[in-house]
Amino acid sequence: QLQLVESGGGLVKTGGSLRLSCTASGFSELAFDDYAMGWFRQVPGKEREGVACINWKGGVQSYADSAKGRFIISRDNAKNFVYLQMNSLKPEDTASYYCAAVDEDKIWVSAGCEARDYNIWGQGTLVAVSS
Repeated sequence: QLQLVESGGGLVKTGGSLRLSCTASGFSELAFDDYAMGWFRQVPGKEREGVACINWKGGVQSYADSAKGRFIISRDNAKNFVYLQMNSLKPEDTASYYCAAVDEDKIWVSAGCEARDYNIWGQGTLVAVSS
């Protein structure tokens, strides 16, 4: 069973940057580049929302409107990592951030970044942006 572990969260001031990392392990039938990957976030009392998603090769990406122009998702298939570079952070970006994966054959990344489409999840990393 694929396992995902996030890192890189922390406390940052408004306007600052953070880079989240997610490493994958535990491959069985599928390799890392058989998965579409995504970053999602959640605050208490609200639904988990998509931030950015990326297809198996990295050439197709989908961003939430709130992330466009500030966040960049990327992946390194040789190292089994997916990243989220977050710039110009705002207090409203404060949330727990989750890495997720789904079999690439079951999703069209170009169609959007929806939490309901992903079935493998990490434990999350907390990002707090102070004003």
